[in-house]
Amino acid sequence: MDFALSEFQQLLKEQAERFVEREYGFEQRRAIIAADPGFSAAHWQTFAELGWLGLPFAEDSGGFGGTLADLAILFEVFGRGLVVEPYLATVLGGLAVERGGSQAQKDAVLPGVMAGTHTLALASTETGGRPGALHVATQARKVTGGWQLSGHKAVVLHGASADTLVVSARSHGAHDAPGGIGLFLVPAKAYGVTRRGYATVDGLRAAEITLDRVELDAGALLGEATGGFALLDGLLDVAAVAGCAEALGCMQALIDRTAEYLRTREQFGRKIGDFQVLQHALVDMYMAAEQARSITLAAALKADCGGVATGADAGAERRRLVAAARHVCAEAGRLVGQTAVQLHGGIGVTDELDVAHYFKRLTMLPVWFADNGQPLDRFQAAAA
Repeated sequence: MDFALSEFQQLLKEQAERFVEREYGFEQRRAIIAADPGFSAAHWQTFAELGWLGLPFAEDSGGFGGTLADLAILFEVFGRGLVVEPYLATVLGGLAVERGGSQAQKDAVLPGVMAGTHTLALASTETGGRPGALHVATQARKVTGGWQLSGHKAVVLHGASADTLVVSARSHGAHDAPGGIGLFLVPAKAYGVTRRGYATVDGLRAAEITLDRVELDAGALLGEATGGFALLDGLLDVAAVAGCAEALGCMQALIDRTAEYLRTREQFGRKIGDFQVLQHALVDMYMAAEQARSITLAAALKADCGGVATGADAGAERRRLVAAARHVCAEAGRLVGQTAVQLHGGIGVTDELDVAHYFKRLTMLPVWFADNGQPLDRFQAAAA
C-alpha cells in the first residue's frame, strides 16, 4: 500500500507547518493561554481563511470533503505547536450537525463554522459511574412545541467560549441504555444554561455546564430522539484518531528536543549523548512513537471523516483499529513524555521549558473525549 502523502496532503502539511513556525512560538503560546478566552481570535480567523475549518465537511455542505487522514495530518502539526484553538471541539460539533441534522440545521450552523464566526462544543461527558457515551443522566423531556433539558455536563472542552453546545440527553430508558439518547443543539446563552469555565493542566479550557429546565424548540434535536448514541459513538472515534495524531506531533517534538539536549549538555567532561544508556533511551522513545504512528495511520484510513463506515464488519474493524490506536498512543505518549522529562533532569518539569508543556498535553490527550469505553474493552468487543 502506498502511504505517501497526496499533493493536497503535502500542501496542507506544509501550510500548517509554516503557520506554527511563524505564529506559534513557545512564548506566543504562553501569552495566548494566559488571557481569556484561552485562544487567539486572530488565529481562529486565519484557520477560516486557510480553509481548515471547512476541511472535514462535505463539498455539498460548502467544505472540502477531507478525510480523517487529512484531518490527522493537520492535528499532528497542531501537536508539534501545542495549538490551543477550539478546532477539535468545533469540528466535532459541526460533524454532529452534518451527519445527524436536517438541511435547515446544516444551513443554520455550518456556514458560520466554516467562516470562523460560530464555534461549537460537544457536551457528552457526565460525572458519576463508569465513563462512557451510554452514561447519560441528563434528561430530555418532550413538551409542547419542543423539548426541555435538565442535567449536568462535565469537562466540556471549550464549553465556556462556544456559541452552541451539542448536548447528549436521554428521553427515556435507564442511564446506560443506548436506545433513549438524542443530541440537541443548545444555544450557549439560552435561559437555564450555566457555564463555569476553567483552565486545564495542558493549557486548554473546559467548562462545567448545568442545564436547568432549558426550553428548546423542536428544531433543536439532531435526527431522532433515540439515534444519538450511534452518532455520538462515531464522533468520538473521530476525536480519538485526532487525539492520536496530535500525540504523534507532541512525541516527535519531544524526541527532537531531547536529542538536541543530549548533543549539547555536558556532564563529567563529556556530552551526555555519548553515554550508551541514554542513546538506548532515545531509541526507545523513537520506536514507541513509530509504533503509534503506524496504528494511527491504519485507524485514520479505516475511519473516514465523511461518514462512519457501513456494514457490520466495516464498523467492527473501525472500532477495533481506533481502540488499538488509543491504547498504543496512550502508552507511547507516557513512555516518550516520562523519558524526555527524565533525560532533561529537573528542568524538564519547569513551566519555563516547553518539554513540560508537551508532557502535560500527552498526559491529557488520552482523556479528552475518551468516553466511548475503555480502549482495551472496546478492542476486545470489536474483535469478538
